[in-house]
Amino acid sequence: MKTIAIIPARGNSKRLPNKNIKLLGNVPLLVHSIYYAKQHDFIDAIYVSTNDEDIKHVALNYGAKVIDRPNELSGDLEPTVTALKHVLESLDYDVENVVLLQPTNPLRPKNLLKEAFQLFNDTMSESLFTVTRNHQKFGTIENTVFKPFNYCIGQRSQDLEPLYFENGLLYITKAKHILNNQIITGKAFPLIVNHPFASIDIDTQEDFEYAEFLLKKDSR
Repeated sequence: MKTIAIIPARGNSKRLPNKNIKLLGNVPLLVHSIYYAKQHDFIDAIYVSTNDEDIKHVALNYGAKVIDRPNELSGDLEPTVTALKHVLESLDYDVENVVLLQPTNPLRPKNLLKEAFQLFNDTMSESLFTVTRNHQKFGTIENTVFKPFNYCIGQRSQDLEPLYFENGLLYITKAKHILNNQIITGKAFPLIVNHPFASIDIDTQEDFEYAEFLLKKDSR
């Protein structure tokens, strides 16, 4: 049984054109995820799922395999799980585990995947995903009135009830659940990661510039 990494990288990004092949630290954005996967010997193959010829060329050039994603699975509203499912259905061998690495989360703590995969196996989890503690005060606005959501007016930030957000750094899921259209299952293990890299999710030029800043700072 095999463990594979899948990097879904479609073309035609709207807010930041060609972001998946935009150079970050002298290599295309999606290549950071390819390099990261290559560091782990428990990953048997690395696949990039894309509908874009330029992305395909970059992925192949940096040593990943490519699964051509059909246009009907490449729309703005298409969930990530359909791309992962398409990869599994395109292979001629059985897969046990899928590691999802989103190219828009290019920077990850060095040992995170190794530790996550060990924990995934030790806990016999169906799936695992990374989360980060929230320290902000949220609320809604209704008829120009602000209504606190996760705190009471005057409450200190350090006294907030612990809430966590899905940071997108990585996901590990049994392939059988992806074939059933699930990445995060009902009993998914939430791995807490409190690291500056957890705040990066590239969608705009400002996001990209922040990632450049952290990359330069980390390489000093």
